[in-house]
Amino acid sequence: MGQEVEVERISYNEPIKYIEPTASTKEWLKETLVPTKQGIVAYIKSLFPVLTWIYRYNWVWFMGDLVAGVTVGIVVVPQGMAYAKLANLPPEFGLYSSFIGVALYWAVGTSSAISLGPVAVMSSLMGHILQNVDLPEYADTPWVIAGCISLVAGCIVTAIGLLRLGFIVDFIPLPAIAAFMTGSALSIAMGQIPTLMGNNSAHGYDTRAPTYLVFGNFFKYIKECDLNAAIGLTALFLLYAIRWCCNYASRRWPEKQKVFFFINTLRSGFVILLYTLISYLVNRHHREDPKFSILKTVPRGFQHMAVPTVNSQILSKVAGYLPSSIIVLVIEHISISKSFARIGNYTIDPNQELIAIGLTNILGPFFGGYPATGSFSRTAIKAKAGVRTPLASVITAAIVVIAIYGLPPVFFYISNALLAAVIIHAVGDLISSPTAIKMFWKVSPCEFLIFWLGVIVSIFTSIDNGIYASVAASAALLLFRIAKARGKFVGVVKVYDTTSLEDNTGSVPDSKMRNVFVPLDHSNGVNPAVKPREPRGGVFIYRLNEGYLYPNAVHFTDHMVREIKAQTRPGILNPYGSLGERPWNDPGPRHKTESDVDPSLPVLRAIVLDFTGVSHVDVTSLQNLVDVRKQLDRYADTTVAWHFVGVKSPWARRGLLASGFGSSDTAARTLFSVANVGVAQEKEESLQSSDEEYKADDSRPASEKAQVTSFDTLVVPLLSIDCPYFHIDIDEALKVIEMDLGFK
Repeated sequence: MGQEVEVERISYNEPIKYIEPTASTKEWLKETLVPTKQGIVAYIKSLFPVLTWIYRYNWVWFMGDLVAGVTVGIVVVPQGMAYAKLANLPPEFGLYSSFIGVALYWAVGTSSAISLGPVAVMSSLMGHILQNVDLPEYADTPWVIAGCISLVAGCIVTAIGLLRLGFIVDFIPLPAIAAFMTGSALSIAMGQIPTLMGNNSAHGYDTRAPTYLVFGNFFKYIKECDLNAAIGLTALFLLYAIRWCCNYASRRWPEKQKVFFFINTLRSGFVILLYTLISYLVNRHHREDPKFSILKTVPRGFQHMAVPTVNSQILSKVAGYLPSSIIVLVIEHISISKSFARIGNYTIDPNQELIAIGLTNILGPFFGGYPATGSFSRTAIKAKAGVRTPLASVITAAIVVIAIYGLPPVFFYISNALLAAVIIHAVGDLISSPTAIKMFWKVSPCEFLIFWLGVIVSIFTSIDNGIYASVAASAALLLFRIAKARGKFVGVVKVYDTTSLEDNTGSVPDSKMRNVFVPLDHSNGVNPAVKPREPRGGVFIYRLNEGYLYPNAVHFTDHMVREIKAQTRPGILNPYGSLGERPWNDPGPRHKTESDVDPSLPVLRAIVLDFTGVSHVDVTSLQNLVDVRKQLDRYADTTVAWHFVGVKSPWARRGLLASGFGSSDTAARTLFSVANVGVAQEKEESLQSSDEEYKADDSRPASEKAQVTSFDTLVVPLLSIDCPYFHIDIDEALKVIEMDLGFK
């Protein structure tokens, strides 16, 4: 590993020498754990992505960022207050959380479109936590508990990003994420309907109970809906009507698509202003006893700036909720940022994104914020508005600050039913479409069931249980697929492409043919009319399609041994001597003179293991291979030759060699693949022209010297010559086996 190997210039008739350096633990530790100076500098620079683009900032970028930043700022203000109510917090805390995320992200983020701030799912989960945490001393200040959760979760997420462990997010598959988002959206929407309709004010039933209970209680008291229903239903209808009209108009008049997009984007702000005006006209003389539920006083400025409270008392109560909070923070942000990065044709750094949301949640509580992450709806708006760089978030932050200091008097008259309509309208986009669910079924019925498991658990218990159920089921499916992985026995088919046909007769010269190795059972979709040829004389080629590790090692080899015994005969027809010596669990003939062995079957001679799809091996899997070798040697009553193809990892080769595979004290490599890496040299040679016009030209000499290129022969082996049982491909392995066994 990492060493240069000297080779001598040789001819085809001279011995070829190449010994691969053995994988070294010291070198591995050095390469893995000891950072280089360049690596340290690159790591520090990666923590501040802004340094890679800020010096190229220009006026065109600024105009795009200005439009996108203002647009998202107008949307995030009402959304933030609505989500704060969803989190069981006063509305101003939604504004505080909206500010810190967008104010910080531009310096440490890698996505131009992502918009950090309060989101519906995290807010709903936070409301559930605050309702269930029993801390009477913080009953009047629930934001203290929310700030503690935000700070601790932020520290954990930041540590994951700094340690470059962001790859763990990839272990959460799309169906689990879709189930979590769909279940959360249904739970949130159902929890807001009583507020929208105003039928829970008298009885005060729990709108944060499991979704099915909220649904039942809503219809139980549906006759008690009040004036809030008029505000909520008409506002919700107007939100959907504006969106439908703008989408239709965009298709009808595509040249004005940009205008309709901004109208559609600002629909929430327009509806809130309209209904706030109506609320003012109705309630201006009834401030203390309004006709329908309103926000009332929203304090001006950052009234709750303080050092977050973190103590053992709070931590002991919220510790059980931290895993679900971290999962929500991470998967929602990463999935959104990756999706919009693909749309925008750029890449994000998941580790740096974790650092961004981690720092947001660490600093947020100092300003009064609660946990925040990436928002799907605001990110989509930002991307469609023409955002160019992450600096657009600074403009959004300025809009939020203006709202915090300048608009609290207006917020007084905002209807709670109106905010419920805004939330229901926003979370509707999180529900998976029938097309996506149908795709799950077509691709993987098992993952289709996992999707519905997560949704059902979320509806009948809680959002965090839905997260755990879908993630646990996905992990179980992954382990099952690994453990039940099965290899394939392959055979050879001689193939050629259609351009090789001569005169449309179907005959092809041997030089244009090549060998391909396909499963004998046609499980990879090869035409059933094509019959692969099995290797001759007790030789088997077994292809491993997954990593060969301890969960699946026994399953791989049991299948291989079972099939090999079914197609071969033992080296000794009656190894037990008498019926009394035969083990009870080894079925055999009823009489001594009978035989259950087909003498026409070959004796096992050699096995070729195709490791092309294997990237790692471990101690357990290699020990299993050693045990199988001993078993088959006894069965064949001879030493079975084991050949390996496509062993990619030097550590896999080292492990196989340490287990007694790959090399031999008696056998040497007799046939192997080589490559000509000849060195080009400039040589002066005389060129004689045969062109008559050239010879007739008296102005040119009869001959001239020219520099031409000649290649020396330098033939080197592709693999180390001290490992005669490691091969570059199956063709080479079969040729070696045929030579060793004397096949012709």
